[in-house]
Amino acid sequence: MSKKFDDLVKIMETLRSEKGCPWDRVQTHDTLKRYLLEEAYELIEAIENKKPEAIKEELGDLLLQIVFHSQIAKEEGNFDIDDVIQTIIQKMIGRHPHVFGEADFKTPEEVLNQWDERKKEEGKFGSSILEGIPLALPALLKAYKIQSRVSKVGFDWETPQGVIEKIKEELREVEEAIKTGEKDRIEEEIGDLLFSIVNLSRFLKIDPETALRKTNRKFEKRFKKLEKLAGQKGKTLKDLSLQEMDSLWNEIKKTT
Repeated sequence: MSKKFDDLVKIMETLRSEKGCPWDRVQTHDTLKRYLLEEAYELIEAIENKKPEAIKEELGDLLLQIVFHSQIAKEEGNFDIDDVIQTIIQKMIGRHPHVFGEADFKTPEEVLNQWDERKKEEGKFGSSILEGIPLALPALLKAYKIQSRVSKVGFDWETPQGVIEKIKEELREVEEAIKTGEKDRIEEEIGDLLFSIVNLSRFLKIDPETALRKTNRKFEKRFKKLEKLAGQKGKTLKDLSLQEMDSLWNEIKKTT
């Protein structure tokens, strides 16, 4: 295990050397950001498809990104891969006193609360409980994290029905904004509606990102079947009326 990991680190050192790869040599933390994000999403897709071989491959691609960034940092005199590993070792031990220390936590909720307390001690929250949430997070995930943080100080709904009523209120405000034709106002109200829907997901302990990805995949599957059925009739979707497409769509929904 250690030998293979060392080999990977040496490969990256070689790729970044004067005799290495021209593409790898010119990469920076900034230029690699998109690849890091892409690899993370490809891993998520492999996990959702439940394909072990694909998961293995994508984990390797993600690991390569970590080694790549660490090598760049080493060249800049900041840190190296050993420092990265040591930092996460210390963090994991520090955040698991119930495993590596004398603390006694019985439930996942107690563990999560302890993590938040530890983050406070580490100065992660600063003067606000909302500090430390990455600016670059996807909007859906960031909304979820914001709502989770504020709920810990009691800023939360008492029942799901309260959130549902808020969603209805926001939807009415979207309808009113549409009547004005003011794009900025419509955008703001749609944002409020989405924020409330994410909040309902959080309240019900449903990951909104996972829920939406599943819906996207379901829609894609149904739409591809719709295209296939149209093709079997010797037509494209453009040849069908909206009523014909609706009829086929309803049939597809019964079987998928």
